[in-house]
Amino acid sequence: MTSFSRRKIVTTGLIGAGLYSAVSVSGFFGGSASAKSGQKFKINRTPEEWKKRLGPARYRILRQAGTERAYSSPLDKEKRQGVFACAGCNLGLYSSKTKFDSRTGWPSFWAPIKGRVGTSTDYKIGYPRTEVHCSRCGGHLGHIFSDGPKPTGKRHCINGLALKFIPA
Repeated sequence: MTSFSRRKIVTTGLIGAGLYSAVSVSGFFGGSASAKSGQKFKINRTPEEWKKRLGPARYRILRQAGTERAYSSPLDKEKRQGVFACAGCNLGLYSSKTKFDSRTGWPSFWAPIKGRVGTSTDYKIGYPRTEVHCSRCGGHLGHIFSDGPKPTGKRHCINGLALKFIPA
């Protein structure tokens, strides 16, 4: 049986009629699952407060586990030194020192700043993936894959809209 990773599908354009019909576009590219709102975090807001604070696009990603279109974020090409912080609560999540070009169209990092992200298992596209979220507000950031560079071998594939860049 052939296996397809999201990275392979996005980067090689393998979204064909069979795959398209097997997986709904909304489920494949983000679905409508809530962010870690059922859990208690240091920062908790109502959905209405999050919507007002984030705007529709960031709300969809951070609070509803959505995904932005590949290659749409300027942060994918950001090369300056600094910190990539959560767009929901401003917690610094990733150092520019761990950023790399994964050629997937999303900002990618091989490691977070220690203690700044949490993970959970996500089954939205039919098989388990490691979802990554902000440890302070629970906002959905993206997913972690095991095809990254050394020293960790991990690729934190993060939505640019889930982040804001703070130059050093």
